[in-house]
Amino acid sequence: MKKKVSINGSSLYTSFYSYLIMSLFCIPFTLKYDLTILPFDFWKYALIAGLLCATGRACMIKALQLGELSVLGPINSYKSVVSLIIGIFWLSEIPGTFGLIGMFLIIWGSRYIFDTTKEGFSLKLFKRKDILLRFVALILTGIEAVILKKVILLSNVTISFMLWAWTGAFFTFILILITRKEYTPIKKDQFHQYIIICLGLTIMQLSTNYVFQNMKVGYALALFQLSTIVNLLFGIKFFNEKGLWKKLLGTVIMTIGSVIIILFP
Repeated sequence: MKKKVSINGSSLYTSFYSYLIMSLFCIPFTLKYDLTILPFDFWKYALIAGLLCATGRACMIKALQLGELSVLGPINSYKSVVSLIIGIFWLSEIPGTFGLIGMFLIIWGSRYIFDTTKEGFSLKLFKRKDILLRFVALILTGIEAVILKKVILLSNVTISFMLWAWTGAFFTFILILITRKEYTPIKKDQFHQYIIICLGLTIMQLSTNYVFQNMKVGYALALFQLSTIVNLLFGIKFFNEKGLWKKLLGTVIMTIGSVIIILFP
């Protein structure tokens, strides 16, 4: 849905409107919590996470404008590797043998998907703007995931979600001002699309926060790679993207890697 909305619009405005709508719906829930008692570290980590998330999501949406969903989606598998490495040093979360095997399979499976591109599984991929932006997005959001866990541990799932939406809207708006993007209003026929996007993002982020609260970050992000199957099928069905069987093989290998991580944390 994000790819459909962003094709003819600004990636920053697409991201901003999504965060803004979620932020407005969060306002009534603030009455249940006294945010003034939260420690300084909470606000520090929340602001850093918001900046990384806003920038990363803008890069991701721009990449979706330029590239294929069935190719860009699997790149997200590398986020678990980024978060795993950072989690070792920051959160002292040491992966087990099965965790490493699962992440190896995720990366290996993505090779088959990249082989469907002209550049193949090589450094030449980074010459493509969509691939480069997608990798920048996953690095930023991978770091953000580790910091977000700090935010969750200092508060709870709901409060961290509200701050995620508010800081995302704030920093995306700042990016719009810095880049001087021409104003792009929401079109009438896009309202229902934005509602669907916001519902999806809300469910995704709340479930992410809950999983982060109860699971190591690297393993949690590996679990989310199961969405690669959805990206593959949607990319082929709605955008007529090619290379079904090779992409399917890569997706199956990546899914096996995710299942190993889930079953043997």
